[in-house]
Amino acid sequence: MERVLGIGGYFLRAEDPAALGAWYRDCLGLDADEHGLWHQEAGPTVFAPFESGTEYFGSRTQQTMLNFRVRDLDAMLAQLRAKGADVAEETQDMDGVGRFGWVTDPGGNRIELWQAG
Repeated sequence: MERVLGIGGYFLRAEDPAALGAWYRDCLGLDADEHGLWHQEAGPTVFAPFESGTEYFGSRTQQTMLNFRVRDLDAMLAQLRAKGADVAEETQDMDGVGRFGWVTDPGGNRIELWQAG
């Protein structure tokens, strides 16, 4: 059986794609090139379907949520707050999994940040 090798891309609708791309670069350090190609660090990826009524993604209209691995969650959240980003106050600790925090991008997409632990 053939299998997928990994996530090959994540695509977002945006009113202003250039501005949203700049936000990801300036706030999260996502250094994609002019074609959107980004060489990420090796690490785990979680694929997990959620119940349709979940509120975990924030807005009920958001059908998917992007999760980024981070080295230091507290430092990333402080960086985002310093740049005026919409950062959730709460964080979550999951034994054996790590720590989580959330930010909403200027397009209204809730993003999860994960410090593996």
